[in-house]
Amino acid sequence: MRHGFLLIDKPEGPTSHDIVAMVRKALNERKVGHLGTLDPAAAGLMVLAVGTKALKVVELYNSLPKEYIADIDFGSVSATYDREGPIEEFSRMPGVNDPTDHEIVEAIRDRFLGRIDQVPPAASAVKVGGERAYRKMRQGKGVDLPTRSVEIETCDLLSYTYPHLQLRVACGSGTYIRSLANDLGVSMRIGGYLTALKRTRVGEWSLDDAVKTDTAKWADVMPLKEVLKDLERFDLSDDQFEDVSHGRKIEGTCKKDTIAWHKDLPVAILEEAASGEIKARKVL
Repeated sequence: MRHGFLLIDKPEGPTSHDIVAMVRKALNERKVGHLGTLDPAAAGLMVLAVGTKALKVVELYNSLPKEYIADIDFGSVSATYDREGPIEEFSRMPGVNDPTDHEIVEAIRDRFLGRIDQVPPAASAVKVGGERAYRKMRQGKGVDLPTRSVEIETCDLLSYTYPHLQLRVACGSGTYIRSLANDLGVSMRIGGYLTALKRTRVGEWSLDDAVKTDTAKWADVMPLKEVLKDLERFDLSDDQFEDVSHGRKIEGTCKKDTIAWHKDLPVAILEEAASGEIKARKVL
């Protein structure tokens, strides 16, 4: 059995839980998780962790930047900010014309790049008072979500013929592209909602290197040593390996989330103890 990460090209339709279940069946391995969900209506790259050791390091990759191709339609709005929700035609104010591509690019540059404030969609997994927002919405309860700070690194216009707009968005973890679509429509005073979304990158991993769930096999799983090779490294002697493996501290200093290696294999996630020594936060 190999422990590592598997790049999956998710189609539209299945939930992220469905994708995990498919891979569990394909590999005959129960220990499978993921580095981040995609909505059922979204497609593209999902990074799965396969094996107990791989699941232990998922926490190191929770905040990776992501890249998406987003399709937006102007002129209508959606309660869920995407095609899944009730969609209504937007009532324009007199004199508001279809935006030009130049006006869209200017609006993105002025309001939607860098560190911005964003309100997640009401139909989202964000918790409000201990309950998922989408559950409150389905129950007809009012959902008042707080603004959160997100990072949009780039937002490039790929194509535009009114009402159809396509963007390439590189953003930080926690950014909702559905909210971006809605907010851009509000900014242009014509309304807008997300019609399609494809994730093309997670960190340095690309959709180009992903496989379909129905063809996934063990040979496609990136070994854990390959996954962790670019993180901070601490090479252990035989004696240090014995100490770390049994929960004992060793002398030295290290940065947070340093990977301990022994005989060219990753064996633990290290951290500094209060005493100034090094200890294993997790043994792999």
